[in-house]
Amino acid sequence: MSNPLEPGSLAGKRALVTGSSRGIGADTVGYFAEAGASVVVNFRNKEARALKLVAAIEAKGGTAIAVGADLTDETSVATLFSAIDSQLGGLDILVMNASGGMESGMAEDYAMQLNRDAQVRLLTAALPHLAPGARVVFVTSHQAHFIRTTETMPEYLQVALSKRAGEDALRDLIPLLTEKGIGFVVVSGDMIEGTITATLLERANPGAIGLRKEAAGRLYNVGEFAAEVALAAVEPIPENNTRYVGDVSDFGKE
Repeated sequence: MSNPLEPGSLAGKRALVTGSSRGIGADTVGYFAEAGASVVVNFRNKEARALKLVAAIEAKGGTAIAVGADLTDETSVATLFSAIDSQLGGLDILVMNASGGMESGMAEDYAMQLNRDAQVRLLTAALPHLAPGARVVFVTSHQAHFIRTTETMPEYLQVALSKRAGEDALRDLIPLLTEKGIGFVVVSGDMIEGTITATLLERANPGAIGLRKEAAGRLYNVGEFAAEVALAAVEPIPENNTRYVGDVSDFGKE
């Protein structure tokens, strides 16, 4: 997938993408770096992957740092922004990509802790570090965005409910963001082939992704969807602060 951003278009900008050691986050942070931004590769426990991505960006002449943080831990988040301030001096783009809830061995309410509570704390903690004119992008799925009107796979239900709760809580902050000159966009896409979520869903319900692909006509891959996330950070904010990726005709109203 070619970079959707013009070379040099983000020169002088600073971007943090949460959960960016792999998958959509890694491709998104790569697009930003190629466009000239100084980027923060954030990880929870995949430090080796994050450092490898940083090395790859630097090898192409880009500027990147890797900073680990557990977004459900308030102290860890504070340390994340302290590192960003000391090394980059602030942020112009924040992509809230990290999510979860299907992992094994986590607390029963982990999905809500990460996808709602941690997202609100993250954005609240980020506010003092976001420059005027900054852009915040929240990444979600159609299955979560439309969960009130369209059923989803049972295995994904708790994630969908928590992601929608997180989106609603973040939308409540739009007036405050607007007052500070910060833009906010939700990027909603269908299931993405090649992501850890798709892998876990397929493991829990073999054939589920294939059925969804058949129903949708096609599913975006990681690079294609990451390109839409990257564009959401720079293009005019759409109606209702929502950028839909792909067809939503088989989903109900919001």
